[in-house]
Amino acid sequence: MKLLHFIGLEFWLPLPILGVAFWFGGNHLTEKVLSRPYSTVNKLQADIEPEFYLSMHVLFIQAEVNRKAGVTKVFVQPINASLKKSKFQFSTTDISQIEIAIAQKLGMSIDNIRKIVRYQIIE
Repeated sequence: MKLLHFIGLEFWLPLPILGVAFWFGGNHLTEKVLSRPYSTVNKLQADIEPEFYLSMHVLFIQAEVNRKAGVTKVFVQPINASLKKSKFQFSTTDISQIEIAIAQKLGMSIDNIRKIVRYQIIE
């Protein structure tokens, strides 16, 4: 016993046993976690139609309403980067009139315009 203590084997002998125990325990735990079934609550549905279809494939519409000048500048960014951006100017600052004018210009419904237009009001 004094020889084991002198050489330091009292400390080193249990280490391989502890290592093997952790290895088997880790493998067992990993096997249990990876083999258990997972259920997903939110599933991706790729077979449904989009909520709305934009005729020009518009990414966003930004309207700068300048109340002092009484005009609104509208910038239309298409989804496809190869298509050119459109710019319009209307002589109204009333939001509902702006939406009607944009809808007529782009050939879209007012509801679709309201979903993608962002306003910046300049006093």
